[in-house]
Order: sequence, then structure tokens, then C-alpha cells
Amino acid sequence: MGTWDTGPFDNDTAGDFANALDEAEPEAREALIRGVLVRTIDATGYLTEAEEAVAAAALIGAQCPGGEPVDMSYGPEKPMPVFPPDLRVLADEALARIVDDEDGPASNWVDPEDWKQWRVKLTRLRAVLAPPPPSIALFDVQL
Repeated sequence: MGTWDTGPFDNDTAGDFANALDEAEPEAREALIRGVLVRTIDATGYLTEAEEAVAAAALIGAQCPGGEPVDMSYGPEKPMPVFPPDLRVLADEALARIVDDEDGPASNWVDPEDWKQWRVKLTRLRAVLAPPPPSIALFDVQL
């Protein structure tokens, strides 16, 4: 993996995924993102699409309240569709798999400080992806 920084699109594999999204028809982009997330969640053994799943999760997170915009220098140049809410859950599940996989992307970092920075970014992204807690209607108390 050619990696130059800790952002979700700061590696060759995620850059290729951004290009695939740009080349896809607008209506096919959601399916590409959903596919990489589901395959990452369902994977057994080595997570072959972890870098793409992180990039996909970042695109979804960018549409969530408090989400960070994706760096357009390395991410897709074309606009993404508005993603359905269920993709937030899939993105969070995929990131959980990636973070917990000690033999996966976490083991690729040479500099421990880069690994820590990457992990902080994934934790922040997971917090944005987490659906808000359901609101419970409070009783109207009359005195």
C-alpha cells in the first residue's frame, strides 16, 4: 500500500476507489460504496478492501452532522448522492472490523505516531457515523 498520510484517501488503494466512483454512473456510486462496506463486514481472514471501506465511510460521514468534508485533492471529484441512513450503520460496522483487525491496516504503519493519528481519525469518524440516540418523549407534567 502506497500511503502518504493518515487521511481516508491518503493511499493508493483509496485513490483508485475514488477514481472508480468518478468513473461510475451517478446511480451506481451508492452500490459501489455499499458493496465495499458489506464485503468488509462479511470478510473472513484478511480484510482486502479495508482502505476502500475507510474511504467509503469518510464519504458517508461527510454527509452526517459534524462530519468532515473529504479532501477533494485525493477523494472523488464528482458529487456523491445523498446516502440513505442505513449506510451509516454499515460504515460504522466496517470501521469496527478494521480497527479490531490487528493483522490488517493497523499493522501497515511503520511509524507508531502515524498509526495513533490514523486510529484517532477512525474513532472520530465512527463517532460521527453513530446514529443519534432515539429521543424519548418526556411526559408533560402539570403542577
